[in-house]
Amino acid sequence: MTEDELKDLDKEVKKLKRISSEWASQLHDLVEDRLPAGYAEIPGIAQSTYDACKAWADASARLATAQKGSA
Repeated sequence: MTEDELKDLDKEVKKLKRISSEWASQLHDLVEDRLPAGYAEIPGIAQSTYDACKAWADASARLATAQKGSA
């Protein structure tokens, strides 16, 4: 993997981490501010949070593997 590709992957990991943090914040706000009345929102927000965190974890693993390969 080239240096530019590593930089792009690092940027992707940072972006995905930010997105997952935003979803986690929404989940936190639901718990803190809208439950129990907002219980119907739990599945959608939880799934979106899980998906965002999974995407970040997958990209982080790809980056770690690529960094080991280029070291």
